Amino acid sequence: MEGKTIARNKKAWHDYFIRETYEAGIELVGTEVKSIRQGNVNLKDSYVSVKQGEAVVKGMHISPYEKGNIFNKDPLRDRRLLLHKREINKLIGASQQQGFSIIPLSLYLKGNLVKMEVALAQGKKNYDRRETVAKRDAKRDIDRAIKERNRG
Repeated sequence: MEGKTIARNKKAWHDYFIRETYEAGIELVGTEVKSIRQGNVNLKDSYVSVKQGEAVVKGMHISPYEKGNIFNKDPLRDRRLLLHKREINKLIGASQQQGFSIIPLSLYLKGNLVKMEVALAQGKKNYDRRETVAKRDAKRDIDRAIKERNRG
């Protein structure tokens, strides 16, 4: 991933184990691109659905562009993702396995294009989340102790 990051799905890292990531183009209209460039996008409850060989992102909210009036589209409409056929087939196969989902991780600009980082993810259980938090806290304590030791 390169370019200017516009939006991140921070909750994805908390709720899922990220197995693989893909870069996908996204089919947008002009006013949506302008709104995205202003940062008016939310990936929080979005997910990717694959049907009939097409990947579609659902639940992504792009606020209407202020100066767009009649050209603005529905903020929550489904938007097609542009992926290679083999990537789509791989996502279909993996998402049919128990516990796997396809979720958007981030939206960013690459040159003049809007790209989305999509992940094949496996849902975490509550005990996995607690374990992740415990590991993070332990690492923070260790780093803090090392820092204190190096000072003194």
